[in-house]
Amino acid sequence: MSAPKKIAQRSLLITSAALLTVSGLAPSAFAAPKPSGSPTAAPPARMSQVGGARLGVPGTQVNLAPGVPVLPKGLTARSWIVTDAESGDVLASHNAHWRLPPASTLKMLFADTVLPRFPRDQRHQVVPADLAGIGAGSSMVGIKENETYTVHDLWLGVFLRSGNDAVHVLSAMNGGVAQTVRDMQAHADALQAGDTHVISPDGYDAPRQYSSAYDLTLFARSGLQKKDFREYCSTVRAKFPGATTRKGKGKPTRETFEIQNTNRLLSGDADTSVYPGIAGVKNGNTTNAGATFTGVAERGGKVLLVTVMNPEKHEHDEVYKETAQLFDWGFKAAGKVKPVGVLVPPLNATPSAQPSGAPSANVTGAQQGTGSEPVQGATAQSRGSRGAGTAVAIAAGLLVLLGGGAFLVNRRWPLPDLMRRRQRP
Repeated sequence: MSAPKKIAQRSLLITSAALLTVSGLAPSAFAAPKPSGSPTAAPPARMSQVGGARLGVPGTQVNLAPGVPVLPKGLTARSWIVTDAESGDVLASHNAHWRLPPASTLKMLFADTVLPRFPRDQRHQVVPADLAGIGAGSSMVGIKENETYTVHDLWLGVFLRSGNDAVHVLSAMNGGVAQTVRDMQAHADALQAGDTHVISPDGYDAPRQYSSAYDLTLFARSGLQKKDFREYCSTVRAKFPGATTRKGKGKPTRETFEIQNTNRLLSGDADTSVYPGIAGVKNGNTTNAGATFTGVAERGGKVLLVTVMNPEKHEHDEVYKETAQLFDWGFKAAGKVKPVGVLVPPLNATPSAQPSGAPSANVTGAQQGTGSEPVQGATAQSRGSRGAGTAVAIAAGLLVLLGGGAFLVNRRWPLPDLMRRRQRP
């Protein structure tokens, strides 16, 4: 192809990407249709290309080159993704857009949606209707009817014990489960999480409820912008209110009991060590979903997000072991590996003037998001559809506003209060 044709083609891609971002058409342009049934045993041949064409290709996507460490051997998860939490670069992925049951990792979307709506010191007395409809065998923190809890208490129950009872109480405060599900779906759509279909606010197994490793990472990254979210997801243990008791004619007393975070990379386990620099985020486990987990960790000035869904190897804490391996790889590869995609900005983000000294969103940055080197598990489909992915990557590199604060997605989105910067209990 001649140089003038290449320049014209690049100009067209840049213009198209900008129009897609402003008009909100990017997800519909690159998202695969929602499936009508349960996830298949193998990833579909056609998946969403949000964030880059490579992310829609089945199999492992990584740009191996001299100096780039080889991915860990023995990974068995159906889907996983390693991203730079602050730049949004996808360093490597495996079936990133495969729509799978999310289990309690969906609580990240619940928290990102509902957490800002109630002050943490607001008090709520639980009535029986608040606890109606909780699925059999759900994880519970131990909410009692007719007892009063602060919003702070309830969120500790959600994050530390993955309490579906706490989720249902907060949903009742938010107008009910049905309203909360609608709110969560609307928020997922605004985050360009097109793989996600919400049925239950707590992630309990339900027909046609699914998400993806890519979408769960979007939820974590958005939630981590909120100070309370960061605090709750990085809390190792806390005191939780129990039942009110009265002995004889004495004054009523409220018992407390300790709850510990079930994220084993944060709290540790018999055969799982606390991961250095870990700062959250959320784990899950149900019959249909298997084990799922999204974690954030910081090392050497780099902040990474790793999501792992449903390891086929059913050893104890396997989801955490595979996550730790991917973290180790990501920290070694960061700055060396060319990204295969990017985490897209929210739809409600609006273009803004570029800050002084920031590089412009150009085709070079976009090419870094899709990569040009051989891919593990790649097919001709990845090469044939690379143009669309380039447009998405360029769109993701535009300057946008989120919550009143400007950020450049392909530059940095700071996460200021991670666990490493706080004193662990």
